[in-house]
Amino acid sequence: MVLGRFYLSCLLLGSLGSMCILFTIYWMQYWRGGFAWNGSIYMFNWHPVLMVAGMVVFYGGASLVYRLPQSWVGPKLPWKLLHAALHLMAFILTVVGLVAVFTFHNHGRTANLYSLHSWLGITTVFLFACQWFLGFAVFLLPWASMWLRSLLKPIHVFFGAAILSLSIASVISGINEKLFFSLKNTTRPYHSLPSEAVFANSTGMLVVAFGLLVLYILLASSWKRPEPGILTDRQPLLHDGE
Repeated sequence: MVLGRFYLSCLLLGSLGSMCILFTIYWMQYWRGGFAWNGSIYMFNWHPVLMVAGMVVFYGGASLVYRLPQSWVGPKLPWKLLHAALHLMAFILTVVGLVAVFTFHNHGRTANLYSLHSWLGITTVFLFACQWFLGFAVFLLPWASMWLRSLLKPIHVFFGAAILSLSIASVISGINEKLFFSLKNTTRPYHSLPSEAVFANSTGMLVVAFGLLVLYILLASSWKRPEPGILTDRQPLLHDGE
């Protein structure tokens, strides 16, 4: 029963993550004119897509690697590599997304990093970079002692959840900011809820739902990877039906 709920949650998570990315792509393609890499507004359109894909979907998926029951037995190194690789992919997508928005701003002589959204977003990316490099240095490279890893593990776990929460907040504030800028001079302003506003708000709700489900799976005690030496037949994910 517990195993079934876990994999059902993973299936729902995959569906929500895919919808988050696809909805953002559709928003940028249908209402904002599509994509380019030439410094124009169409270059900006890469920014929301890549940030949602990197900082929310890939980051959230990478955070759950150690919740898979298959990672509980056998060598841990392959799962560490997968965890680090998925986070690296998330970071690469994030950096490209930042390049897109900064290039667009500079091309149009628009100021950078003046809004609350930009402050929150750049802080999140900075924390993510620190988290990844610290995790790589301490938990993947073989030099760190067990006491150091034990000391830093709770901090690593906390910042993992905190960065995901900050990413969601950044996306939500970014959606609002984009709608305010895009619809402020149109015949149907944001407050009248034109179809674009309804669709973008719905995309934001999907992002929130995805993030909350990731946090739920991370915090569910029965779905956590057991500590070394205490993997027993009482682990519900390995022995379903108890």
